[in-house]
Amino acid sequence: MSIFRNRTATAAIVAVAAGALTLTACGGGDSDSSSKDASKQKEDAKSQSKPVKIGDAKASVGPAPEVPGAKSGGTVTVYQEDDFSHLDPGQIYVSDGKLLSRLIFRGLTQYQEDENGQMTVVGDLATDAGKPSDGGKTWTYTLKDNLKDENGNPINAADIRNTVERLYSNYITDGPTYLQQWLSGAGTTYRDAYAGPDKGKHLPDTVLETPDDKTIVFHFKDARPDVPQMLTMPGYSVVPEETDTKAKYDSDPVAVGPYKIADFKPGKSMKLVKNAQWDPKSDSVRHQYVDGFNISMNHDDEDQTKTLLADQGEAKNAMMFTGQVATTQLQKVVGDKEAMKNRTIQGYAPYVWQLNFNLDRVKDKKLRDAITLALPSDAVFKTDGGAYGGEVANSLMSPTTPGYNEDFDPFNRHKKPNGDIEAAKKLIKEGGFEGKSLVYAYGNTPVRQKQAVLIADALEKIGLDIQKKEIDSATWYEQVGKVKNGYDLYMTGWGQDWPSASTVIPPVYDGTQIQDGASNYSHINDEHVNSEIKRIEKIADPAEATKAWAELNEYISTEVNPAAPIYYTKVFQIFGSNIGGLRYSSDSSYVDVTRIFLKK
Repeated sequence: MSIFRNRTATAAIVAVAAGALTLTACGGGDSDSSSKDASKQKEDAKSQSKPVKIGDAKASVGPAPEVPGAKSGGTVTVYQEDDFSHLDPGQIYVSDGKLLSRLIFRGLTQYQEDENGQMTVVGDLATDAGKPSDGGKTWTYTLKDNLKDENGNPINAADIRNTVERLYSNYITDGPTYLQQWLSGAGTTYRDAYAGPDKGKHLPDTVLETPDDKTIVFHFKDARPDVPQMLTMPGYSVVPEETDTKAKYDSDPVAVGPYKIADFKPGKSMKLVKNAQWDPKSDSVRHQYVDGFNISMNHDDEDQTKTLLADQGEAKNAMMFTGQVATTQLQKVVGDKEAMKNRTIQGYAPYVWQLNFNLDRVKDKKLRDAITLALPSDAVFKTDGGAYGGEVANSLMSPTTPGYNEDFDPFNRHKKPNGDIEAAKKLIKEGGFEGKSLVYAYGNTPVRQKQAVLIADALEKIGLDIQKKEIDSATWYEQVGKVKNGYDLYMTGWGQDWPSASTVIPPVYDGTQIQDGASNYSHINDEHVNSEIKRIEKIADPAEATKAWAELNEYISTEVNPAAPIYYTKVFQIFGSNIGGLRYSSDSSYVDVTRIFLKK
């Protein structure tokens, strides 16, 4: 998902606001320490990028395995910069909402993570990850016994039907649309197929069946092997029919997870307490160690970092959700050996920043290759972080994406992280591109302005005439998302919605999806790519599909080169000394909130 489509203000599932995903750390601090940290993160990413496993019914049975050293009791304080943009599951598509969702909501499936970052899809409300039939076009789920919402109402198949059908309603505007589109049509046409439950009608049984209180059957138009992973998204968490207040649900949702909302002051605070109706025997993923969470808003990264690093009073029991170590505090955090060893977590976020070539205007591959070779990736990412905030990208796939290959490096990023000017000049001369004018568009934020200078300077060194065009960052994706946008070069960030290249390659490189507002920002329309996407999307075996996506990724870069990878993003967080169970989550790309406890 595109980074600036993380919608808390105007804008995809890892940030709290447009641009918040990019880590605000700089390149200072102990270089040896950062090098070791980077090396460990690469090893962690290798585990994370393994194909996701599909668990069986046994793996879906609770309770979740105990966290070593865990204790019960106490209240955790959470510092947040902003309020949650949505509380209605159907509207949640950003990461702070996702972390909250893991505590208060549940869906049909969810991820189990082991200590090496390996993820397994298991049944959450369902007894397993799902049973496919009809070549993967039909998926059947059976609900577990004794499932209840916070009011004691039983969760049954009618609640799952309600959860799905309400996603078609006009008041659902910000959530994921995979399920709706797979059931009823691509783009926004799914809304034309069904008006939503508010008019008293259900989706037909040919689309969604609930033959009894325990059974849900999805009928898709095409084979959909990724259904178990798709359903882990917070946007598909259950909304019980009896307590569904429709548009008003966004301010007062009903919990099914281990915690519930006891008090909420929008823009200020939220108090979570234990949900007595949650049964740990039905949940193989979550814990309920602490008595609750007090979420305090209006704390920016600097405030959070200073408070947590000082580790005084309440701060000892405090944590971040999606906050990051602030630039101004980085050296202090890195220099505190106790904090670095026991109170910080680091890992890759799933995003790749890339320079798109508008293939309607930049038609010669030799020119695209020259530009790619010349990009000063190392300098560019350091304006947006440093060793703790990012890393030079060698691929259009992130290190967290199954199938990522560190050795695939067609533009010599490993040896020439700041570009190969001489090799680029050679291609410019061979193609007769000296003096060619290109329009480079960039957002009007300090980071993008600095990056524009670096990129333009590098491209002018190889003989190109770069015309910089600054755009309002608030409407950035709206502008570059137009087919006739008038630009030649522009950066976008993209990452997976779940750990599969099926949420990276099809939305960004499928030529059949070129239209205003679509995510094919380069307008690539390659026959081989299009046909391979259709073929691979039907492969049921995750390992086989992963291999095929990796091969297609390499073809896209070497044979077409529609976009030049520049850098990956990373996460660096700090916590109070009394917070136990700290672990980076491969799923959320932040702390794993399901296992938090207080040490004393």
